[in-house]
Amino acid sequence: MDQDELRKLEERCIQYQPPNCAAACPVHVDVRSMMAQAARGNFTEAAGVFRKTVPFPGIVSRVCDEPCRAVCKRGDVGEPLRVAAIEKACLDNASEVHAKIPLLPKRESRVAIVGGGLSGMSAAFELARKGYSTVVFEQEPRLGGSLWDYSEEKLPRDVIAEDLKVLSKVGVEVRLNAHVGRDQPFDVLCDEFGAVYVAAGPQAHDAFGLARDEDGRVTVDPATLAASREGVFAGGSMRRAEGQRSPIRSISDGRIAATSIDRYLQKVSLTASRAAEGSVESRLYTSTEGVEPLPATPIGDARQGYSSEEAVREASRCLQCQCLECVKVCEYLNSFRGYPKKYIRQIYNNLSIVMGHRHANKLINSCSLCGLCGEVCPEDLHMGLVCRKARETMVEQGRMPPSAHDFPLRDMQSSNSETCAFARHQPGTTSSRFLFFPGCQLVASSPKHVRNAYALLMRNLSEGVGFMSRCCGAPAQWSGRVELFEETREDFLASWRALGSPLVIAACSTCHDIFRTHLSEVPVVSLWETLDNLGLPEREEKRTREAVAVHDACTARHATALQASVRSILGRLGLEIEELPLSREKTECCGYGGLMFFANPELAKSAIRRRIEESPRDYLTYCAMCRDYLAFSGKRALHLLDLIFDTPWDEAALRKGPTYSQRRENRVRLKNGMLRELWGESTPQELRRETIRLRISDDVQQLMEDRLILIEDLQQVIDAAERSGYKLLDPVTGHFIAHDKPAGVTYWVEYSAFGNNDFLIHNAYSHRMEITEDLKP
Repeated sequence: MDQDELRKLEERCIQYQPPNCAAACPVHVDVRSMMAQAARGNFTEAAGVFRKTVPFPGIVSRVCDEPCRAVCKRGDVGEPLRVAAIEKACLDNASEVHAKIPLLPKRESRVAIVGGGLSGMSAAFELARKGYSTVVFEQEPRLGGSLWDYSEEKLPRDVIAEDLKVLSKVGVEVRLNAHVGRDQPFDVLCDEFGAVYVAAGPQAHDAFGLARDEDGRVTVDPATLAASREGVFAGGSMRRAEGQRSPIRSISDGRIAATSIDRYLQKVSLTASRAAEGSVESRLYTSTEGVEPLPATPIGDARQGYSSEEAVREASRCLQCQCLECVKVCEYLNSFRGYPKKYIRQIYNNLSIVMGHRHANKLINSCSLCGLCGEVCPEDLHMGLVCRKARETMVEQGRMPPSAHDFPLRDMQSSNSETCAFARHQPGTTSSRFLFFPGCQLVASSPKHVRNAYALLMRNLSEGVGFMSRCCGAPAQWSGRVELFEETREDFLASWRALGSPLVIAACSTCHDIFRTHLSEVPVVSLWETLDNLGLPEREEKRTREAVAVHDACTARHATALQASVRSILGRLGLEIEELPLSREKTECCGYGGLMFFANPELAKSAIRRRIEESPRDYLTYCAMCRDYLAFSGKRALHLLDLIFDTPWDEAALRKGPTYSQRRENRVRLKNGMLRELWGESTPQELRRETIRLRISDDVQQLMEDRLILIEDLQQVIDAAERSGYKLLDPVTGHFIAHDKPAGVTYWVEYSAFGNNDFLIHNAYSHRMEITEDLKP
C-alpha cells in the first residue's frame, strides 16, 4: 500500500467530512459541537465554539441569513434547527470570558481596507492578527456600514459597539470620514500600501478603476477575490447582485481576502489549497431512518429570544450528523473505537514501520473480511479488502505473528492431507458429470448429512456424481498466505481435472464463493439451487413449526440465486421465514469468517452475541460453521440439511457443535467409512485416539477448546513422553508433566496413567516461545 493508494482509500471514508451545516456556513461554524454543548446546558463552552470562527458574534447571532438551515438534516425529519437563535441564547447565557486573541509578530507590510462594513472589518481583524499594520478607511462617521440599517430591536446599537471593540484589541487603525477617491486618490493608496482590500458596499462608485461586469459588479477571481489591478482584492456586497446581501458571506469574503493578501505579500501561491473556503458541499452521509420528526422549539419571547430551557430543547433536536454506517453494523469496526479513515492510517503505519512494536496487528487480523462495511458504505469502502491486503503484505515481509492463524492453517492442511482428503467417481462409474463438494467444515460438523446429501444426489442425477472431500483453501486466502492458497488451488484443480472437470455442487457457501471468485475455470452451483430444482426427499407431512429466522452466510452475500433457493426450500418444507434486520446482501458474519475467532476470540464472541440478539426465534443456517458458532453461544440453530433430512426439531436445534478434536476425527471417519462402504476400499489408517485412550473431564475439554488444543496433540505429547521417558513427576500430586513440539507450537500436558495406554488429563496448555542458549563471544 503506497502513499497514493493510502490517500485514495482515506478519501473514500466520509466520516471526517463536516456536517452539512458547517460546510454550508461560509465561515464554517462548528454547529454540531455548539449544539452538543448547548444541549447539555454548557452555554459558555457553546459560545466559545461559536466565537472561535466568528469575529463579531453578537452581530452575527442577530442578523445571520443562516445558509446552514437550508441544508440541515433535521429538516428531513421535522423542521431545521434555529441555529442563529441558539447562537444568541448561548451568548446571552454564557459566563463572561475574556479570551486572549493570539497575535503573530508584527510584519513590515501595510494593508489598506476600503470600507468599514462587515466584510472590511473582518478582513482587517484577520490581517491584524497575522501581524500586518492594517488601516480601515470608512467614508461615514462610524464603522458598521449597512449594519445600521437594521432596527434597534433586531440589532441593538450597544451590541454593535461591543463587538467592534475587538478591532482595537488587535491593533486595527480606523480612519473615519475618509472618502477614498475623493479625499485620497485610489492610485496613491495603492502606492502607499502593500495590498488593498476594497469592500465599499453595493453603491461604491467607479473611482477605484476596477473591472466590472455588465451588471456593474466588481469582477474578481472567485477563489482568491483578486481584482483586475495588481495587489487589489475586492469582496462583500460589491460583488453581489442587489437584494443578495448576506452578512455571513461578507464576513467570509473578508477572511478569504485576508488569506489571499497574506499569501500575496509573502509571494506564495494564491490558489493552492483553497477548495475548503467559503460555502462548500459536504459528502457526509447521515441516515435519518428511524428518527422521530420534531418541530422547532417555539420561542416564548420573540424580543428576548430563547430562554436557557428553550435553547436546551432546541439544541437537543440536533442529529449530531455523522456517517458511521459501517461502524453501526460491524462489531469489529465498533470495537476499535474509530472509523475506516483512522484504521487505514493505522494499518499503513503498521506496514511501514521498520523497527518497534506494530500496534495495529490485532486490528488487521481481527476483521472477518465479510464485506458488510462496503455494502452499507455510501462510498463502497471495503475494510475487508484493506485488511486482507495488509495480511498479505505482513506475510510477504515476514511480519505476520504465527499465533494469529496457526491453528486454522494446520486444520486446513489436515483436511487436505492423505488422512482426510479423497476424490472418487460415483461408485460403479468411470466418469462424472457432477462433483459433490461438501466442504471440510460440513464434513467435520455433520458427516451423516454429507452421506445423506450425496446419496440424494446420486439418486436424482444421471451421468455420474463424483465426490471430493478437502478444503477449498479459504483459511490460506483469509490469512494472507498467497503462495499457500495458490498451492491449495492447484491441488484442487489437479484432482478436479482428474475427474474430468465436472460441474461442482458446493454445499458450503465459502467454497462456493472461493470457486466463483478464484477458480473461474471451475463451473459451480450451490447444493441448495440443485436441490431446489431436483426436489426434496418425500415426507409424510409438512412441518408446522413457527417461523425460523434465516441467517445468511456472509460468504453468500452476493449469491442471490443461492439465497433464493434456500428460501424456496424452506417454503416447500412449510416454514414461514423471518428476515433478520441484516440479511441477504447485508448479512452479518458469525465470527468465523476471516479467521476472526482465532485472532480475536473475545471480539468474535461479541459479534455472535450481537447477531443472536436480533431475534428470539430459532435460527436457520446453511453454513456448518455459522450453525456451530451460533450453537456454541447458546442459540437454538438448525442447519438446512437438518430439515431436509427430517432430523427431530429440538434435537437439531439444541445440538452442540463438535469439538475441534471431534471435527478432525469426523473427517477421518467419513473418508474411511465412505471408502470402505461405497467403494469397497480398505482403509489402513487408524485414528491415534484408538491406540492412546484419554480420559478428559468436561472442564478440561472446554479449556482445550479455548486454547485450541486437540486430543491428538495430547496423544502425541504423551506418546513421545512414554516412549522416551522424558517427563517430570510432581511428587505432591503424583502427576506427570510432559511437552512436545510437533511444529511451531509447544504443547504441555499434566496427566496420570491408569494402565496400558489409558491416561487421565488434568491440564493442558501451549505456547510459541523458543528457549535458546545465550551465545557468548
